[in-house]
Amino acid sequence: MRVYLGSDHAGYELKTHLVEWLAAQGHEPVDCGPHIYDAQDDYPPFCLRAATRTAADPDALGIVIGGSGNGEQIAANKVKGVRCALAWSDETARLGREHNNANVLSVGARMHSEEDATGFVQTFLATPYSDEARHTRRIDMLSAYEKSGELPPVPAHHPQQPEA
Repeated sequence: MRVYLGSDHAGYELKTHLVEWLAAQGHEPVDCGPHIYDAQDDYPPFCLRAATRTAADPDALGIVIGGSGNGEQIAANKVKGVRCALAWSDETARLGREHNNANVLSVGARMHSEEDATGFVQTFLATPYSDEARHTRRIDMLSAYEKSGELPPVPAHHPQQPEA
């Protein structure tokens, strides 16, 4: 599988490890940078590139890495067509794929050991989307909002509040 990766300075070492690990596992890693360690690097230039390339390649997945993974997840989710899940356990990596059909995984390099983070990536890559109707319905609502900017209707059985 083709996997696009991007990070900041805090995720640089883990990204470098994952590029090598992915290749050894038979995947096709595409390193979107950074390609050198620079303590002043910001995550948007690299994570947005990884996310953009993932969104344009429906058969691929992406991984973004930073200190906590939070900013990287936010950046990736700004790209139309990206559903980026922040993993802090094997279960959250699995559920990101299984329930949310996430196509990008965000990992905090300062939050997890290299071994644990690699495990999250392995779980993410190995987990298929469940294709369950309830999950597909939710993803479709988000995709429609992303395209139109119109909020999905509140279910009729919920008390209605005036829109702001």
